[in-house]
Amino acid sequence: MKLKIGVIFGGESVEHEVSIISAVQAMKSLDKEKYDIVPIYITKEREWYTGKMLMNLEVYREMYNIKKYAKNVVLYNKDDLFILQNKKGLKNIVDCVDLILPIVHGANVEDGTLAGYLELIGVPYCEGNLYASVVGQDKVFMKQIFKSENIPVVKYEWFFDSEYIDDPESIKKRINKLGYPVIVKPAKLGSSIGIDRAKNEDELEKAIEEAIKYDNKILVEKCVENLLEVNCSGLGTYEYVETSEIEEVMGKDEFLSYQDKYIGTKKGSSKGMVSAHRVIPARIDSKLSDEVKDLTKKVFRILNASGVVRVDYLLDKKSNKIYVNEINTIPGSMSFYLWDKTNKTYSQLLDEVINIAINNYKKRNQKTYSFNSNILENFNGSKGKLKK
Repeated sequence: MKLKIGVIFGGESVEHEVSIISAVQAMKSLDKEKYDIVPIYITKEREWYTGKMLMNLEVYREMYNIKKYAKNVVLYNKDDLFILQNKKGLKNIVDCVDLILPIVHGANVEDGTLAGYLELIGVPYCEGNLYASVVGQDKVFMKQIFKSENIPVVKYEWFFDSEYIDDPESIKKRINKLGYPVIVKPAKLGSSIGIDRAKNEDELEKAIEEAIKYDNKILVEKCVENLLEVNCSGLGTYEYVETSEIEEVMGKDEFLSYQDKYIGTKKGSSKGMVSAHRVIPARIDSKLSDEVKDLTKKVFRILNASGVVRVDYLLDKKSNKIYVNEINTIPGSMSFYLWDKTNKTYSQLLDEVINIAINNYKKRNQKTYSFNSNILENFNGSKGKLKK
C-alpha cells in the first residue's frame, strides 16, 4: 500500500513563488511507485487547496483556475486520520494523508508557524522541528546561538525598526563602528529579499529604509573582504549527519541576490536554486572543505535540525577564514543539486527525508507529553481553591 504524502507549499510569504517552484520539483521527483502525492497549496490569503492539477507549474499563472477547479480544504486530525475536508458546500472528506512534506520558504510558514500547527494536531511531518524552524528563520537568534557555541560568524549589529525611527543616530553610530561596507538584512526573510549593501552612511540609510519594509527586526553585518560564498547541505538528525558536496556560488551582484538565485537570465526560466550560477565542487582546498563539512555537522546538531538543510558560508579568500552565514531549514530546491553530485538522486534524497520523518514520529510517540490525570476535578471555582 502506498504512503500518502501531503506536500504543503505556498503561504503568506514573500518567498511564495519560490516555494511553488521547489514543491513542483519535489512532487515530480517523488517515487510514484511508493507514494501517492497529495498537493496542498496555501494561497497568499492563507486559504488551503488540494487537487492533482496543483502539481503542474503552469496552473499558477492564473489564480482563477485554482479557485475554480481545486478543492478549498482544511486539515485536521480525527482518530489519527489526517483529513482534508472541503470547506465549501457539503463538508465531505476530499482526501487524507499519512505524512506531510512541507516545502515552504520564509515568514509565516517556514519560521515554525506551519510546524507548530502540524505538531498541535499531531500530524507527522518531514523537515526540521518547531525550534530549529524558529531559529533558522531569525538570523539574529541564529547568530546569538552560534556565538555561544563558538561557531564563527561575522561582526554584526541588530535593532528593531522602532529603535531606528526613535533614534537613528544612535543606531548609525553603532553600525559605523563595524566599518564599511556592510550588508543590511531583514532578520527573518530569506532568498536575499530586502537585502542591500552599503558603502557609506547615506547608502546605509537607504538600505535600512528598504529592509524595514519587510521586517521589524534588522541585521547589519560587516562585509567579508575577498568574499567567496560556499554552501553545504546536511542530511540526518541530531544523532547522525551526512554532508553533501560543497558548492561555490557565482553571483553577478555584489552578493548572491534574489535575481541570481531564482529569476535567471530569461524571464520565466527559473528552476529555483538550480538557476543560480555555481561551481560544484567548490574550488577550495581539502582543509577548508573538511572545515566546512565539520561546521555543517555542528550547526545541524546545535539547532537540532532534521531532514535536509543547507548551511551557507562566507569565506575570506585571502585569510582563508570561514564564517557561517545562515542555515536554511527547508532549502530552495531542497538542495538536491548538491546531493546529485554524491550519486544520490533527488528521488533517493526524498526517500531518506521521509524515512527520517517516520522515525522521528515513532520516537516522539515514545516520550511523555501529557499525564492521564485531571487536577481540575477537585477545583472549587467559586473560591479558587482545590478541595481537600
